[in-house]
Amino acid sequence: MKTLFLLLIATWIMAADIEIEVLGSGGPEVDGRASASYLLWIDGKARLLIDAGSGSMLLFEQSGAKLEDLEAIALTHLHIDHVVDLPSYIKAGYFSSRKKVLPIIGPIGNQYFPDTNTFLQLLFGEKGVYRYMSDVLTPQSDSFEITAESIDAANISHHHFKSFELSIINVNHDIIPALGFRIDADGKSIVISGDTRNLNGQLEKLTQEADIFIAHHAIPQIHGTYANTLHMTPAVIADIAHKSNVKKVVLSHRMKRTIGNEEESLKLIRESYKGEVVFAEERMKIKL
Repeated sequence: MKTLFLLLIATWIMAADIEIEVLGSGGPEVDGRASASYLLWIDGKARLLIDAGSGSMLLFEQSGAKLEDLEAIALTHLHIDHVVDLPSYIKAGYFSSRKKVLPIIGPIGNQYFPDTNTFLQLLFGEKGVYRYMSDVLTPQSDSFEITAESIDAANISHHHFKSFELSIINVNHDIIPALGFRIDADGKSIVISGDTRNLNGQLEKLTQEADIFIAHHAIPQIHGTYANTLHMTPAVIADIAHKSNVKKVVLSHRMKRTIGNEEESLKLIRESYKGEVVFAEERMKIKL
């Protein structure tokens, strides 16, 4: 018994300190919120940036995070409100002490959107908008090199990093190539839905027994609108959380259509999901 007790104490002492911080809880509107962005903290260091929506870099700075500590940047999709601050992070990195490669993971392309590699070329390539920084795409960079990986994952694709594992799957966001992410670290799990209507139940492949499910809550319980082809209603979010036995739901990507209707959304979610529900706010840190 004493040996077991000591083993439990040692496990508790050695357990990693894991938090997810909301840098941006809003969408593409002018509403006083930064656009979608999340930051994974492990033992006090920022390890993964998910999306880089407008305003997120200022909050990244305010959080005390360091670009030197990031192991990757992951982009759910290439809508403006999810990626527009990305060049600012890369430019700021020039003035940091970072030297190691920074992988940028995102979706494939189609006739409407470039793939992630082409997106970076359009930003920083020799004919890109910010071509004066084209060296960041090479090992000879004056600061650090960024690399792109365009992911097409009809089934779950696993990517291993030093501090965490990232599981990725394609999700439906109408004509926009988009990804959902699951982060696993030290026995804890966080799922970020990205923007999706969850057609064909792809998210459930990621959300099983998740500790935190960050669900993008951009529309109320409406039907028959174009927004329904892009986003999940509260009832869909609740169904996923219930079926997957999610411990906590964080409602983010909040927009004017849903802000002010929190009681209605919560009532609908409570019809099938009985776990904890939190409405995301900027700089909110959730400890696992």
